Amino acid sequence: METSVLMSAAELNQLKKAAPMEGVLPVFHERWSPRSFANREVSTELLKKVFEAARWAASSFNEQPWRFLVGQRPDETYKKIFEALNEFNRKWAWRAPVLILGTTKTRFSRDGRDNRVALFDLGAASSYLTLEAAALGLATHQMEGLDTEKVRVSLGIPPDYIMGSTIALGYLGEPAALEDEKLIQREIAPRTRKALGEIALGAWDQPAEI
Repeated sequence: METSVLMSAAELNQLKKAAPMEGVLPVFHERWSPRSFANREVSTELLKKVFEAARWAASSFNEQPWRFLVGQRPDETYKKIFEALNEFNRKWAWRAPVLILGTTKTRFSRDGRDNRVALFDLGAASSYLTLEAAALGLATHQMEGLDTEKVRVSLGIPPDYIMGSTIALGYLGEPAALEDEKLIQREIAPRTRKALGEIALGAWDQPAEI
């Protein structure tokens, strides 16, 4: 606990930054997923910017199938999203002033065909959102643990939309504020990534020559 108590939010943010690589935009190395959020609201102006970034994500046939339900504490949308989170996520997500539920339409509007890349398109828009948030000095954390049927009913989500991740958004908080040793240790743990040769392949299980 001692290390986490002494570590400030600013120090933790520096610790989590990945080593830069020339030619790669710094925001890709600066974005990470905290669980501790400061008791500070996010302005409407900044929220507009993160969703404007998401709006310009690429999508199949320019369908733009994503719809984001935006809960701002203490409104009803926030409460309904929060109540649908699993127990583990509720332990920390209540600290975030904004909860965003990503959904996506599973059929093309133009002809009713199944859109097999709908979740991919939602993921692209969500990535744009989180990267813009990082560029603006905001923190985000995407989570999977959600009772999708409960939130579908409570928020009136149509049956042809499926849920992606829920995104907690706000300003980075102090790690010790989590008040749970396991959560704190996760918060201050070093970031890790698979080697490039594991994800960029020239043939299956063979690294690409890059």
